[in-house]
Amino acid sequence: MYEENKAAANGCGKMRSGTQNEAALLALMEKTGYSMVQENGQRKFGGPPPGWEGPPPPRGCEVFVGKIPRDMYEDELVPVFERAGKIYEFRLMMEFSGENRGYAFVMYTAKEEAQLAIKILNNYEIRPGKFIGVCVSLDNCRLFIGAIPKEKKKEEILNEMKKVTEGVVDVIVYPNATDKTKNRGFAFVEYESHRAAAMARRRLIPGTFQLWGHTIQVDWADPEKEVDEETMQRVKVLYVRNLMISTTEDTIKAEFNKFKPGVVERVKKLRDYAFVHFFRREDAVAAMSVMNGKCIEGASIEVTLAKPVNKESAWKQHFNGQLSPGSENLLGFSNKVDRHQKSLGKPARLSVHLNGQHSPGLSEVERCTYPFFAGIKLTPISVYSLKSSHFSSAVMHLDYFCNKNNWTPPEYYLYSTTNRNGKILLVFKVLIPSIADGSQSYFMPDKLCTTVEGAKELAAQFTLLHLGNMLSEIKSLFPLPFPLFFCSQLYRPYSYPGYPL
Repeated sequence: MYEENKAAANGCGKMRSGTQNEAALLALMEKTGYSMVQENGQRKFGGPPPGWEGPPPPRGCEVFVGKIPRDMYEDELVPVFERAGKIYEFRLMMEFSGENRGYAFVMYTAKEEAQLAIKILNNYEIRPGKFIGVCVSLDNCRLFIGAIPKEKKKEEILNEMKKVTEGVVDVIVYPNATDKTKNRGFAFVEYESHRAAAMARRRLIPGTFQLWGHTIQVDWADPEKEVDEETMQRVKVLYVRNLMISTTEDTIKAEFNKFKPGVVERVKKLRDYAFVHFFRREDAVAAMSVMNGKCIEGASIEVTLAKPVNKESAWKQHFNGQLSPGSENLLGFSNKVDRHQKSLGKPARLSVHLNGQHSPGLSEVERCTYPFFAGIKLTPISVYSLKSSHFSSAVMHLDYFCNKNNWTPPEYYLYSTTNRNGKILLVFKVLIPSIADGSQSYFMPDKLCTTVEGAKELAAQFTLLHLGNMLSEIKSLFPLPFPLFFCSQLYRPYSYPGYPL
């Protein structure tokens, strides 16, 4: 083992001398008792740690660390991450040159330690002017399979996937919104491990694999948002799936009030699912057990506790891009400044928030400007010839999204009210004529703003996020190749949506 540890330590790099680096890493291993092995482009410290008995820690115990200086190694990193708790395994991704690849995975022995690491080390100044990012890492075990014949039942899809791939645990199939005897043209396949899912994706991904004579679409399913147990204990909203499109909010409220009159505060329905808000959590939990599996207007409904989603972090995750260095699926970093001081002697950069909307701070604006010199040649172009990354506002994203999908532009209708102090509050209603139908003719946020710009931005953001929830139905309307522009990155359906805080 000593020789193996020495070899791993000596394979570190050229940024420090081999002797210096080897000595530092060997000293770390001697101090902690952890082993170190380098294989397949990564160096593993621990996994398991000394004296560990039993299985590895459960899901939710690992964090992803990004923006690591390339000449920084375990002897500097491990002590920093030990502040949050006992490390089960530290995996630093390595280049052939001996530099690290700028990111690592840290698995703790408990979920609480991983959550603490995110809290105290995200945006931590690891070196002067160098800030690391820390977020939850998820071993995704679920694949999205599209272009499935709509008449196929869950059992048929499950049996077929077991024939062509190994390690299948379950298949999740959702009924069509308008015809409950059919599926929506896609399914989620759950595998026993991330490795099994990755191997299945590798086999199915070329685009020539067929099921029942159909070329299927395969991708990673977006992971469900992890919500801590303390937050879930406060949830008093139920998520109701598989409703008929024709079922109204009043009908849903009446059905859920049957088991105990007057317990439902309000209902928000979107196409064939709804969020049922209760006055008290205990009534929500009781209603969930009573109503799950019940029939409402001929549809057998599924009822679960809704998972809260922070609007701001969800918005940033959609439009700042997913960080995916390799085959791991991650939740995006949140750049929101929290009240904890995370840097050493230097305050974190503040961003401006107006009416709940994020605006870039001064340094962000400066990074986006370049000098304009006399004589520079300018070429007229269309906004729609650009990429989505050129837009920072939700209004522009929505307009761009509609144009790329050959939809008519969104129409904004302004409404106002006054608060108790006589202040005028504004809200926009957004109509997209190309997709309007009887059940979802417009989109309107449940928040009011004091400025026209803020209200319009919020309305566009709300519309984009809800279009994501509608995508599963939109997807099933078109043959491959899939025409919805950049939806695979931004709007691939979650196993179920959350509700905004």
